[in-house]
Amino acid sequence: MAAAAHRDTGPDTRTQPGSSRAFAWMLVITGGAGLAAAWVITLDKFTLLEDPSFTPSCSLNPVVSCGSIMTSDQASVFGFPNPLLGLAGFSMVIATGAALLAGARLRPWYWLGLNAGTLFGAVFCSWLQYQSLYTIGALCLWCCLVWAATAVMFWYVTSHNVREGIIPAPRAVRAFFTEFTWVMPVLHLGTVGMLILTRWWDFWTG
Repeated sequence: MAAAAHRDTGPDTRTQPGSSRAFAWMLVITGGAGLAAAWVITLDKFTLLEDPSFTPSCSLNPVVSCGSIMTSDQASVFGFPNPLLGLAGFSMVIATGAALLAGARLRPWYWLGLNAGTLFGAVFCSWLQYQSLYTIGALCLWCCLVWAATAVMFWYVTSHNVREGIIPAPRAVRAFFTEFTWVMPVLHLGTVGMLILTRWWDFWTG
């Protein structure tokens, strides 16, 4: 009886930060989508290095032209192909989601590190979006998948950390993220979608 009472009054591990199965599956799914896109881009990039005449399968027209993106200077900002960052980063996100599904309870410093990583990814993707739309003048569908996955995981990780008090925030902000987390990724991706639509309006409607 004493043991049973102890179990009843102990902390409910299901309510611990990061233990939500829906949240964990979000990390696995978005990480998997980003990893798949990064893998395809990496393969096509190395194929292009070996054969400059190679045309990636996602080069569909003058606007949706993955080859134009992959051969640009912006595709290797740090001296190596950008998708290599995705292969490493998205793998860590998947591993985190899998650990949470297995019942792991992560320290606040880990959540802050994950938030910093997703913030870097979101900012870097925003820069690449600008370069893609207004400097290179082309879109890569696989890159768009990476942009979407990164935006979703960034906002949901940020929401988690705000709601759990890992990132200090006013009560109103915590209440907003508790009820309306979905608003931020929708606004984020909707803005990017509108920029893409208006950038090539004549092409889409011609």
